[in-house]
Amino acid sequence: MRSLDEDPLLARRYLERLSRLLVPQGGAEPRDLLPEGPMLADGVAKGGLAGWQLRRVADHVDAYLQGPIFTATLAEIAQLSTGHFCRAFKVSTGETPHAYIVRQRIRRAQLQMRDTRDTLSQIACACGLSDQAHLTRLFRRLVGTTPLAWRRAWQHGA
Repeated sequence: MRSLDEDPLLARRYLERLSRLLVPQGGAEPRDLLPEGPMLADGVAKGGLAGWQLRRVADHVDAYLQGPIFTATLAEIAQLSTGHFCRAFKVSTGETPHAYIVRQRIRRAQLQMRDTRDTLSQIACACGLSDQAHLTRLFRRLVGTTPLAWRRAWQHGA
C-alpha cells in the first residue's frame, strides 16, 4: 500500500474525500463547487484502477467534456475491457464512469456560471448537455438547487 507521502495524487484525493465527510449534515453551502476529478474510494482497493489509468481517464474526460464520452473509449484508454474498466473504476472511485462524467459536466457548468456571463443554455451546450432543462435536472440532483439560484448565490456572495 502506498503512503500519502509517496503519492501526491492519492494524498489530494484522500483530503478531498475527508473534507466531504466534514461538511455538516445540512449539506454544502449553495455556492460550493463540486469536487474536481475522480475521488478515490476509502483506501486503495484491490481490483481498482492503477494511478496512471485513473489519470489518463480523468484527463480524457476533462479534454472532451463538451461532447459525447463513451465508456468503451475510456476502457480503451485504460487498456481494459469495458466491463472490467467499469468495475475497476467503481472500486477505485466509488462511482460509475457515467456518474463521474455527469459530475464533471456539472462542475464545469459551475465554473462557467461563476466566471462568465454566458446564458445557461450556452453553458449547457458547452458542457456536453443537450439543453438547459437537462442541465437544470442534473444540477438540482447533484447540487441541490437550480443553476440560476446557484449562480445568484455565487454573485451575491462574491
